[in-house]
Amino acid sequence: MSTMNDREKGFEKKFAMDEEQRFKATVRRNKMLGLWAAEKLGKSGDDAEAYAKEVINSDFEEAGDHDVFRKIRKDFDAAGVEQSDHQIQRTMEELLAQAIEQIKNS
Repeated sequence: MSTMNDREKGFEKKFAMDEEQRFKATVRRNKMLGLWAAEKLGKSGDDAEAYAKEVINSDFEEAGDHDVFRKIRKDFDAAGVEQSDHQIQRTMEELLAQAIEQIKNS
């Protein structure tokens, strides 16, 4: 019986660690995405950092990545930045992969 409890606790701990890493990777991805978008929007320095924070905060509106995508899409449209939905989504995926690798290697 003790072995089953130990295994269950082990699985719960691994799940919690995986979720924490996924959260950290998503936040890191959102910051990188915000900096990428800021550059496209002509922002630099403190303005770019502030914009990246806005992108990070936009992810707390709803579950999933739709809220982040909508923010970037809306801001690009308002500024006349030419990026297709596919390009934005591809960049989001690429940056998430980079963020996951960075978290794993830290």
